[in-house]
Amino acid sequence: MKKRAAALCGAAAVLAGMVTAVPADASGGSAAAPVAKLAWKKCATAENPTLQCASLKVPLDHREPTGRKITLALSRVPHTAKKFQGPLLVNPGGPGGSGLTLAGFVASSLPKKVAAQYDVIGFDPRGVGASKPALNCEPGHFSPVRPDSLPTTAKTERANLERVEAFAKACATKYADVLPYIDTISAVKDMDAIREALGAKRINYFGYSYGTYLGAVYAKLFPHRLRRAVLDSVVDPTGVWYDDNLQQDQAFNDRHRALMAWIAKNDKTYRLGTDPERIEAKWYAMRAALAKRPADGKVGASELEDTFMPGGYYDGYWPYLAEAFAAFVTKKDDDPLVEAYENFAAVDAARDNGYSVYASVQCRDASWPRDWDEWRDDNWAVYEKAPFMTWNNAWYNAPCAFWPTKSLHPVDVTNTEVPPVLIFQATDDAATPYEGGVVTHHLLRGSGLVVEQGGGNHGITLSGNACLDKHLAAYLTDGTVPRGHGEVDAVCEKLPGPKPLSTEAASASARGSTLHGLLGFRG
Repeated sequence: MKKRAAALCGAAAVLAGMVTAVPADASGGSAAAPVAKLAWKKCATAENPTLQCASLKVPLDHREPTGRKITLALSRVPHTAKKFQGPLLVNPGGPGGSGLTLAGFVASSLPKKVAAQYDVIGFDPRGVGASKPALNCEPGHFSPVRPDSLPTTAKTERANLERVEAFAKACATKYADVLPYIDTISAVKDMDAIREALGAKRINYFGYSYGTYLGAVYAKLFPHRLRRAVLDSVVDPTGVWYDDNLQQDQAFNDRHRALMAWIAKNDKTYRLGTDPERIEAKWYAMRAALAKRPADGKVGASELEDTFMPGGYYDGYWPYLAEAFAAFVTKKDDDPLVEAYENFAAVDAARDNGYSVYASVQCRDASWPRDWDEWRDDNWAVYEKAPFMTWNNAWYNAPCAFWPTKSLHPVDVTNTEVPPVLIFQATDDAATPYEGGVVTHHLLRGSGLVVEQGGGNHGITLSGNACLDKHLAAYLTDGTVPRGHGEVDAVCEKLPGPKPLSTEAASASARGSTLHGLLGFRG
C-alpha cells in the first residue's frame, strides 16, 4: 500500500533566481518603481521535464513597499504555441498548500493544444513550502497519540485546550513580526506582484478549494487585471471561516456514511455486513476500542478520524480504508490500519508547515469566537447530527480562539466588473459543500456554474471526468462559458465509484490520485 500511495505525494521543486518587485499598493494602484524580470532556471523533474523555477521578493507589508521583504517560490511550465494567452496562475488550496508541483500537473493534464498557449505558473504563497520565511510554529503538534477529540470529560477537554493554546502561543513567540501579514489579502497582493514581475497586464487563474476564495478576492481587488478564472470546489465566501467549518461537519458525516454504504455494497470483499447502519456502528466500536488502546501506540481515536477523513475528499481512497477497517474488525489485525494512518494521516514537516499557514491565514482573515463556551455549545449541537468529524474539525481550528493577532474582515467578493468566471462544483462535496458554488455563482456576475451531479469528490476537474474537462478546455481556449436556464448552467454525471482493490478495476484513475495528493486535505 505504501507503494500505491507514493503517487499521492508531489516532489518539491528546486528553486533558483531572485528578483525584487514592488506590487500594487493597498488601494490597488500600481507602484511607480520599475519591476525586474524573473530569472527562470531549469528545475526539471522526470514528471515535468520543462519545469522552470524562480523566486520573487515582495514586501512583507504591502503598505510599506520599501520595507522588509519576504521571498515567494515560483515554478513555470512555459508556453510552446505561437498563440500565447498569458500566464495561468494555479493554486491547490489550503490555505497552506504548495503550488509548485501543481503547475506541472495542470500543464500535463490539460489538452496539449490548450496548455501550450499558457505559461502555467505555480507558486508557494507567503509562509508556505519553499517560500521564505516558511512557517512551522510547533513541530510535532500532531504527533500521536493525541487526546481523544471527543471532550466527554473535563479532563479531555482541558487536554485538547492546552494543545491548541500551546500552538497559538508557539506561533506568537516564533513569528510575532510575520503573523499580522499572513492572510488572504496579502497573498492576493503577492499574486499581483507576480503578475507585474511576469510583465503581464492581466493574468489567468485556476484555483481549487481555498484557492477559489483566493481567486475571488483577487477578482474583487483587481477585477481589470484578471482575464479568466476557474474556481473548482468552491468555498462559501459568506461563511469565512467559523461558519464554513461548522458547515463542513454535516457534509463530512454524509460522506462517511456514503463510505459505509459502499462497504455494505461490497460485502463479498469486506465481510462487514450489508446494512450500512450496522457497519457504521462497527466503525464507532473500532473508534472506542482505539481510544482505550491505540494501535501500535500510534492510532488512537483522533488518529483514526484523521485516517478516514481523506475519504471524504476523494473516494479513490475508500478501498484502502475499507481494507484496514475490515482487517481490524474481522481479523483483529491492526497492521493495515497503522499503514493507512502512515500513508494518509501522519504529519511530516511539510504538513506541519501547511497547518501553520492554514491556522495563520484563517485566524487572521476573520473574527472567531473568543469565548470557548460558544465553541462548546455550537460543536456539541452539530455533533448530535454529525458525529464523524465535528470535534476533530473543531480542535483543528481551535487555535483561532486564542490567536495573537487582530482579526481582519472577510472580503465581500460580490463582483460586477470581472470577466466571466467558470465555476465547478460537486453536489456532495464535503470539504466545500455545494452551497458555496451556488453562492459564488450569484455573487460573480456573468459566471457559469458547472455541476457534477452526485459527485462527492473535492477537486473535480483534471481528475478523469471528460464532461467537466470539456467545459474547462473550452473556457481556457476561447473563454466559452456555458449558459443554462436557472441556477445551474451545465450538468455532468459523476464518475463511477471505486472498486475493491482485489478486482481488476482496482483503484481510481492515476490522474485523480495524483491530483488529490497535490490538493491535500483540510483545504
